[in-house]
Amino acid sequence: MLFITFTKYLRLIMNNLALSIAKTIINGFDRHIHLFIEITQSAQQRFQKCQWAEIQQAAKARTTFYEQRVKESFDTIQQDFFIESLDDHLWLQVKKEYVDLLAEHKQPELAETFYNSVFCRLFERKYYHNDYIFVESTAQRLDDRPTPAIYTSYKPAEKGLNQTICDIMNAHKSSVPFVDLDADVEVLIRAFRRKAHKTRFKLEDLQFDILNFTFYRNKGAYLIGRVLSPAGETPFIVCVLNNEKGGLYIDALLSKSEDMAVVFGFARAYFFVDCQHPYALVNFLQSLMPHKTKADLYSAIGFHKQGKTQFYRDFLNHLDSSNDKLELAAGIKGMVMSVFTLPSYPYVFKIIKDKFSPSKNMTRADVKGKYHLVKLHDRVGRMADTMEYSEVAFPKDRFNEELLEELHKVAPSLIRYEDDLLIIKHLYIERRMVPLNLYLAKASDEELEEALYGYGKAIKQLISADIFPGDMLLKNFGVTRHGRVIFYDYDEITYMNEVNFRVKPVAVTEEQIYAAEPWYSVDPGDMFPEELATFALANPKYLKAFKIHHEDLLTASYWKQCQKNVADGIYEDVYPYPDKFRFCEMRKKNK
Repeated sequence: MLFITFTKYLRLIMNNLALSIAKTIINGFDRHIHLFIEITQSAQQRFQKCQWAEIQQAAKARTTFYEQRVKESFDTIQQDFFIESLDDHLWLQVKKEYVDLLAEHKQPELAETFYNSVFCRLFERKYYHNDYIFVESTAQRLDDRPTPAIYTSYKPAEKGLNQTICDIMNAHKSSVPFVDLDADVEVLIRAFRRKAHKTRFKLEDLQFDILNFTFYRNKGAYLIGRVLSPAGETPFIVCVLNNEKGGLYIDALLSKSEDMAVVFGFARAYFFVDCQHPYALVNFLQSLMPHKTKADLYSAIGFHKQGKTQFYRDFLNHLDSSNDKLELAAGIKGMVMSVFTLPSYPYVFKIIKDKFSPSKNMTRADVKGKYHLVKLHDRVGRMADTMEYSEVAFPKDRFNEELLEELHKVAPSLIRYEDDLLIIKHLYIERRMVPLNLYLAKASDEELEEALYGYGKAIKQLISADIFPGDMLLKNFGVTRHGRVIFYDYDEITYMNEVNFRVKPVAVTEEQIYAAEPWYSVDPGDMFPEELATFALANPKYLKAFKIHHEDLLTASYWKQCQKNVADGIYEDVYPYPDKFRFCEMRKKNK
C-alpha cells in the first residue's frame, strides 16, 4: 500500500514537473507573439509618417525575435529544471501537457513550432520524431473551430458601387487622408471593369469580401479581398501609397492570382499584417492564390519559422508520394556551395563546401553571415529567400550515386549516416530557378532581351537598396516561372560603402597593352564596372541587348552616384508589380 502511494506521489511530481516545463515553453511563445504583434501593429504609424528607414529597422528586428525567445526558453528550462538529458516518460508527458495548453490558443500551429525549436535545442537528433515533437501537427483541429471573422462583406447594391468602395477604403482608418479618393475610385472601377470580367454583373449579384487589416511593406499598403459573382470569385489587391506630402492615393489594382502571387513572391520582404489568427488568414489567402503553398504564405506574413515547418512537412509528404532521386542541380558548379535538387520538387538544397577555391578568401562562418544578412535585408524582389536547416534527415536511397560521391568529396564534415538515413548537418533550401546563363542559351531574341533587361534591373535595384552583389556572373542569377530575374549567390555580397568603384586605367605602352596581369594596382574592395562587359557579358549578342537599357551600369560614375544616394538615405522606389498596372500610367494614356 505504501509502495502504491509512493508511486502515485512520484507520478504526481512528474506530472507537475511536466506541466511546469510545458508552461515555461508556452510562456516563451506568448512573449514572442506579444512582441511580434506589437512591432507589427506599429507598421501603420510608420507608413503614415513616411518613416521608411524605421520600417527597415523594424523588419530586421522582427526577424530576430523568434530565435531570441527560443534561447530564453532554453536557458530557463536548463537553469530552473536542471535538464541535462532526455527523460523518456517526462518528455512524453510534457508534450501531452503542451497539447492541452493549446486547446484554446489563437496560434496553436505557431506554438507547436516554437515547442519544436526549444526541444531541438535541448536534445539530439535521434529524438526528433513525433513522440517528442510535432512532426505532425495537432493543430488541424482548427478546422473544427468557428472561422474567425477576418474579413468584412460589402453589398454594393445597398449604397452603390462608388460609395461602397469609398467605404472600404475608409474602413482601414488612417490619420492621413486620401488626396482625391473620388477620383481614385473612378479609376479603380474602370480598371476593374477592364480587367475583371467575372465582375461584370448587376450590383445586386456582387459581394466584396475585404480582409479587416492592411498589409504593410516598405513604402506600400495593400488591401486584399475578393469579389463574388455568379461567374465565380475574383481576387484582388488594391495598392495604396503615401505621397510623402500628407496624402494617400491608390496606385494600382491587381486582379489576377498570378499577379498577386508576385507581390507575395519569395524574393520580397515579409509583410507587416496585424492578424492574430494566422491559420485563418493563410487559408483565405490560399483561396485567392491557389498556387501559393501554406509555407509560402506563412513566410510572406512574417512567420518565416512556421513557413519552414510547413515546408518540411510538405517535403516529407512529397518524398512519400514520389520515387525520383536527388541529383546535382543544373548549372556551373559553385566554388563555395554545392547544390542539389529533387526533379519533381521545385526547390534546391545548398550546402557549404568544406574547402573553397583559393580565390575565395572566406570561411564557412563568413558565408553563413552573408546568408543571414540577406535574411535581415529588404530583398526588393531580387534576392531569393532561403530557409536554413540543421540536422536534416533524408532517406539514403533517394540520392543518386553522382550526388553521393559529390557530397563525400566536397563536404564530408556535414554528412553522416544513421541506419538508412543520410543526415546533413547544415543546409539552405530555396526556390529552384533556371540559371540565367542556361536560360539565355535557349532563349529567343525577344526572351533574351527581356531577360537581360531583368538582369540589369535586378542589379540596379539591389545596389539602390544598399546591396553590392559581388559576383555578377550570369550563372549567379536565376529566372523564375514568372520570368523575373533573381540573384541567388550571396557569398560575395556586401554593402555599397565597402566598395571602391574605379575607372579602369587605359593601357598606353606596349608592355601595358600585352601584360598578362593587371599592370595597375588593385586593392581589396576595388571594382571596375566596365569589366561587366568582359566577364559577365562576353557574348556580343548579350552585351548588345544589355546596353539597350543598362549601359550606365558599365560606368563607374553611375555606381558612385548610387553609392552616394544610399549614403544620403535616398532609396529607389521598388514596386512589386509592373509599371503598366500603375494608375499614373493609365492616367497618362487617358490624357
